Amino acid sequence: MPIKGVVLKSTGKWYTVELNDGSVISARIRGRLRLDGLRTTNPIAVGDIVILDDNPDDEGKHCISDFEKRKNYIVRKSTNLSKQMQILAANVDRAYLLVTLKSPTTQLAFIDRFLVAAESFRIPTTILFNKIDQYAPIEIETVDYLCDLYESIGYPCYKISAENKTNIDFLREEIKGKQVMISGHSGVGKSTLVNALDPAMDLRTGEISQAHLQGQHTTTFAEMHKLASGGYIIDTPGIRAFGIVDLDKEVISHYFPEMRSLIGECKFHNCQHLNEPKCAVKEAVENETIAGSRYATYVQLLTEDENDVHRRNIYG
Repeated sequence: MPIKGVVLKSTGKWYTVELNDGSVISARIRGRLRLDGLRTTNPIAVGDIVILDDNPDDEGKHCISDFEKRKNYIVRKSTNLSKQMQILAANVDRAYLLVTLKSPTTQLAFIDRFLVAAESFRIPTTILFNKIDQYAPIEIETVDYLCDLYESIGYPCYKISAENKTNIDFLREEIKGKQVMISGHSGVGKSTLVNALDPAMDLRTGEISQAHLQGQHTTTFAEMHKLASGGYIIDTPGIRAFGIVDLDKEVISHYFPEMRSLIGECKFHNCQHLNEPKCAVKEAVENETIAGSRYATYVQLLTEDENDVHRRNIYG
């Protein structure tokens, strides 16, 4: 009888799989699965629910024969020249984006681009404003303004201090039994937050986060870590990988929820919300129903050169 499990780690050829009984094994995929209809460099990814043959092969290893339908997945452009995609992770329940006003500064354009990417991957996102205990009153006012802005769009926001374990109890409860990503620039406190959620993960998470988030990738594969309290945290090979991937410019506005609700009110059905007359989106920007910073990011995405590596590195 087939065995089911969830993929914790992928190295291309071998997969670390946690079975339903909690045991962890190493498995590989059948050649057929590797080749059939393959448009990505890897047919199986971290977070996939896989089906394994019940009988091991001659080497005592189980083979992955199939996988269950994904509810979502994250991809990035492959590093080879084939223009294929690499699936980083599958079945992500929620992404948590850590944001700081200083040390380091998280630019609004970066937040918006991350949210657009998450929308395109159908991953709900929560914004965590970290290091709240280090801010002056005027900076707290800025955080409050940003919380109001993004919550009005539909993104839950929380003010936390991962280092002091302040206001993170909700997160520990929220991620129980789920597969989540905790993302953000290097230095925003990702490792500190993960350690606060599960101190047993201290050493390895710190090493992975630093290597990945600084862009000095020691691996091109994601890994999923099991929390003692239940649930999993997905570590991807760098925040830049979680960027805008081959989105048609004609539909980028659909990934801005506040624009999506107004698209039907524009005079032209194919309105790009730039210079067209009677554009509901531009009118909303003018009357400040849509934040100017969000619209500026939209224009950047619509007009930038996708092959401009410098711009991609700055913004996403």
